[in-house]
Amino acid sequence: MTSVLRKRALILTPLVLALAACSVGPDYVRPQTAAVPTAFKEMKDWKPAQPNELAMNGKWWEMFGDQQLNALVEQIDISNQNLAQSEANFRKAMALVQGARADYSPTLSVDASRTRSRSATSSSGNSSSSSVRDNYSFSLNADWEIDVWGRVRRNVESNEASAQASAADLAATRLSAQAQLAQNYLQLRVLDAQQQLLDDTVAAYQRSYQLTLNQYNAGVVAKSDVIQAQTQLKSAQAQALDNGVQRAQLEHAIALLVGQPASTFSITPSPLAAAAPPIPVALPSMLLERRPDIAGAERRVAAANAQIGVAQAAYYPSLSLSASGGFQTSNGLANWFTMPSRVWSLGPQLSQLIFDGGARRSVTDQAIATYDGVAAAYRQTVLTAFQEVEDNLAALRILEQEAVVQNEALQSARQAVTLVTNQYKSGVVNYTSVITAQATALTSERTALDILYRRMAASVLLTKALGGGWSEQNIADLGALASQSENSKKK
Repeated sequence: MTSVLRKRALILTPLVLALAACSVGPDYVRPQTAAVPTAFKEMKDWKPAQPNELAMNGKWWEMFGDQQLNALVEQIDISNQNLAQSEANFRKAMALVQGARADYSPTLSVDASRTRSRSATSSSGNSSSSSVRDNYSFSLNADWEIDVWGRVRRNVESNEASAQASAADLAATRLSAQAQLAQNYLQLRVLDAQQQLLDDTVAAYQRSYQLTLNQYNAGVVAKSDVIQAQTQLKSAQAQALDNGVQRAQLEHAIALLVGQPASTFSITPSPLAAAAPPIPVALPSMLLERRPDIAGAERRVAAANAQIGVAQAAYYPSLSLSASGGFQTSNGLANWFTMPSRVWSLGPQLSQLIFDGGARRSVTDQAIATYDGVAAAYRQTVLTAFQEVEDNLAALRILEQEAVVQNEALQSARQAVTLVTNQYKSGVVNYTSVITAQATALTSERTALDILYRRMAASVLLTKALGGGWSEQNIADLGALASQSENSKKK
């Protein structure tokens, strides 16, 4: 039996290898996108910061120089549940790759059975008799579908690309959570600065109220001045209280991002330590390699392209090899595993579907339509990426100019408060002028803080739009990604 099997294997092997060298369906080529510009439009007359180590090493949030922000961002990888869900989706995608690769291998099965049968036999005359027979069978079976037209290879290719897309989704989820946490934290710190401003304003308005009250008691000013001062004081106190609502909600949002209950999470108020940092900017051509969402969209195109080959392979005949060997006997249990009871079989099977009512054509059309759809989604993702970069570059450029003008306005407002207060004390102007000057100064202070936050938020969003410190090389090695995912799960 062994020599016969060897001879047949030698005959079939060259044929199998020759047929297996082809794969139907289109080979993948990355879709063309809109022309990539040589430079961002908003970068004209604006030199990017150098060097850009922080953007490239992945820990871009360290550019704000806030240790508590750094510590909070580090907790995202450990406790964020959206990230845990994306990591689970990636492990599922890796399991699908393993399942697809299993089709390369033959399937082996073992069967063992004992059956008892009874048959009637006729004898001379009208009498009859029956006999009972035991049948024993044991066999090892092997089946292997030869991947002649590349159906299995295309399916593996599709699943590997899908796993890489899932890995990119995981990176995009991580980057989104980091950016959202940085924005929330920076806004919370700006609210702390506003709270300090409002507390100082309340104290100043308290002194102004006391001043008018003293002057009224001395008969210098009218009762209306006292009422106006008291109204202004209470209004500032209400603003100071209202500021706490948004801060509490931001604190709760940060708790959610780091995977902690909002009821037990708190951040101690402190002065704003961060400032709007200069941002190193990549070239537009690098954007396609730096954003995980672009990489994920591109990998989905590759997966859809491979599925066209899987669908087209159904038009061709399938070739499989099956082999079986074992023992079978009806001469009793003692004769089961003996040489006379051995049986074996080996042979190829070629099958071709002749008519299916257009089912294969439908599947192929679906695969082509899916490819066209994800290719369009990829191009749209690229265009959106360029828009987001340009939006935040414009925001940073304009807000930087606005900050300069606003600071000048703030200095003037502070001087006006001092001058008008002194004039009021001298009896030159009425108290309405003081209220107007103080309200203008408070508005200017809050506007300056708002511009500072918007600049820092634009810095975060620009870094996110540029992909943070991510690179498409991070999804090239699925084995390394699977190992990282397993280590992350153990944490």
